[in-house]
Amino acid sequence: MSKNIVVALGHSALGKTFPEQKEAAKNAASAIADLAAAKFNIVITHSNGPQVGMIHSAMTEYSRLEPSNTVAPMSICSAMSQGYIGYDLQNEIRTELLNRGIYKPVSTIITQVRVDPFDTAFSYPDKHIGRYMTEEEAKAEEKKGNHVVFEEGRGYRRLIAAPRPMEIYELDAIKTLMDAGQIVIAAGGGGIPVLQQGTRLKGASAVIEKDVTSACLAEKLEADILLLLTGVEKVCLGFGTPEEKQLDSMTVEEATRYISENQFSSGAMLPKVEAAVSFASSSPARKSIITSINTAIDGITGKTGTVITAS
Repeated sequence: MSKNIVVALGHSALGKTFPEQKEAAKNAASAIADLAAAKFNIVITHSNGPQVGMIHSAMTEYSRLEPSNTVAPMSICSAMSQGYIGYDLQNEIRTELLNRGIYKPVSTIITQVRVDPFDTAFSYPDKHIGRYMTEEEAKAEEKKGNHVVFEEGRGYRRLIAAPRPMEIYELDAIKTLMDAGQIVIAAGGGGIPVLQQGTRLKGASAVIEKDVTSACLAEKLEADILLLLTGVEKVCLGFGTPEEKQLDSMTVEEATRYISENQFSSGAMLPKVEAAVSFASSSPARKSIITSINTAIDGITGKTGTVITAS
């Protein structure tokens, strides 16, 4: 019986520019094809950090050149990033599968995720976005009600919130396609954050942590495995220090203790470990695996990676 797996692709799986992304997508496609050959039902999520920032900067510059065009909201920038990253991924995965003699359709779903308008993250935004601004431009942003921060030697940048996901609106569509044997790319960049206003969904000026949404999606899909692919083969304690120690496995209790001890970097490994803990703690039958994209299939077969389980 096939197992369901949610695969979360990190920044290293996508690159930072159009050419880098094209090459990185080929590498990601090879890892996904290995999982397809192993008969997994696959849903893919992915980062969009560099890409959504690039789109936001480009659309802001366009509005400066063409004053009649307003600056694109973050929700639109997020949707654009989902579309073009999905385009590259689904084409490269399709090509890799066909080259191996595997016929499996690949689809991308533009995914919206409900957030709480009263989430405290909106009062304390901490995600840097877009280009660097002058002091005058920064003051103009503040007059609009936006948050900015000064970076020494570089200038001002806008700050936006990262609220927690509450509901994935396209969940039924994702599940239907997965059950039909398709590889599904969804919830790119953590999903487009939206606020529900009656029957209308309104884009929120925010981003959602991709790994948190990945854990939520994996749980809702009743997946067996959450595979978080990053730039290192295993999770480490004391990363980058002489005392660095690789971990083959962690229980939820152990991982929670390491988090409280600030063992993981907040901008890199911490969100992945937190997502892994969230999913693994939802059922004793489920497990999370953190490893690099080049060792994905070895991580699944227990040859490498860090496995997080309930106990």
